[in-house]
Amino acid sequence: MDPRFTDLLAPFLKFLGDQEITAETPLREQGLDSMQAIELLFAIEDTFAVVLPDEAMNDATFATAGSLWDVISAASEAGPAASVR
Repeated sequence: MDPRFTDLLAPFLKFLGDQEITAETPLREQGLDSMQAIELLFAIEDTFAVVLPDEAMNDATFATAGSLWDVISAASEAGPAASVR
């Protein structure tokens, strides 16, 4: 995972404490709620210059840091043309 991603994600995880964010970090258990998920989504799209597909906006995507990173990576690899809304 990109360090920019973990730095961006950490403030949204109020129960994280001093723990390191890994691919297995459960986002909901660490305090990410649905309103924060929307804020996080906008921050991700701005930071990584991607648009995450609507079909990826589900509980499975936001289950762990790794599952969210996989969607970001796929959107990044698709390139700017695939990211147009």
